[in-house]
Amino acid sequence: QVHVVESGGGLVRPGDSLTLSCAGSGGDSLDGYAVGWFRQAPGKEREGVSCLSSIDSITYTLNSVKGRFTMSRGKDKNTVYLQMNSLKVEDTAVYFCKANIYGFEYWGQGTQVTVSS
Repeated sequence: QVHVVESGGGLVRPGDSLTLSCAGSGGDSLDGYAVGWFRQAPGKEREGVSCLSSIDSITYTLNSVKGRFTMSRGKDKNTVYLQMNSLKVEDTAVYFCKANIYGFEYWGQGTQVTVSS
């Protein structure tokens, strides 16, 4: 079992920026593994936001966030970030991180992002 932990959510206004973090905890590391950010808004299905391959190339970005959200891996290689700029009300959701490790999927508990004026 790999422990994945997200952080950085919060309440922001439209147009603001926020950076989410995802990292392995308890001795687990995400270094060298593919990681994806997903989100689920109330009453909607979970959708993929952005995915990063094991060699740190972006393999997917949701159309509605292109040009606003950027996914990257930190220098420690364990932490994966989702930089979110020009946030919109419709970005409000619980954001989840998923790591793909040797064919298994490990999800974090999610972090709430609320965009409201």
